[in-house]
Amino acid sequence: MELIWNNLVIQRTTIIDMNKSNAQLATFAAGCFWGVEEAFRPIMGVKSIMVGYTGGKSKNPTYRDVCTNKTGHAEAVQIEFDPAVVSYEKLLDVFWSIHNPTTKNRQGPDVGSQYRSLIAFHTPEQEAIATKSKESLERSGKFTNEVVTEIVPASTFYKAEEYHQKYYMKRGGGSCYILPTME
Repeated sequence: MELIWNNLVIQRTTIIDMNKSNAQLATFAAGCFWGVEEAFRPIMGVKSIMVGYTGGKSKNPTYRDVCTNKTGHAEAVQIEFDPAVVSYEKLLDVFWSIHNPTTKNRQGPDVGSQYRSLIAFHTPEQEAIATKSKESLERSGKFTNEVVTEIVPASTFYKAEEYHQKYYMKRGGGSCYILPTME
C-alpha cells in the first residue's frame, strides 16, 4: 500500500528494522500537539512520537500548568526518526506545512505561548538545517508577515499525560487547528 501525504511517498509494505539504525530526535511545536502528532505519524521512517512540553521554566509541568500560560512551555512533539529513511529536511517540510509560522503564540483559535511555533534542535547540524529552511520559507513569499518561529537548543522535554498520547488514534479525531499541507 502506498500513501502520498505532503508530497512524501509513504509505503506501508516496507519493513525497516530501526533498531539497527542511528535514530535521531526532532522536536517541534506548532500549536495543539494532538494534530501535530497525527501529521507526523504516517511518515515512513518515524519510529515514535511523544507529545509533551518543552521550552519552559518549571519542572514536570502538567497540562493544567501549561494552560495557565505561566510556565513558558510549548505544547510540542518529540519525534524519533531514522535519517536513513526520512531526512530532517522532510520533517521540517511537514512542520512548515501544518501551521501558520507567522502568528506569535497562536494557531487558529488556540491562543497562548504554549501554542507558539518552535523548532528545538538537538545538534548543530539540525540548527543549521532549520535556520536555512526558515530563511528559505521567508524568501519564498508564501507569507506576507514575518516568520516568528523560534529556533532554540533542545531543552528538557516533559512527556504529557498519557491521555494526550496518540489522542486522535484513541478518540477518532478532535478539534486541533491544523492547516492543509502546502504544495
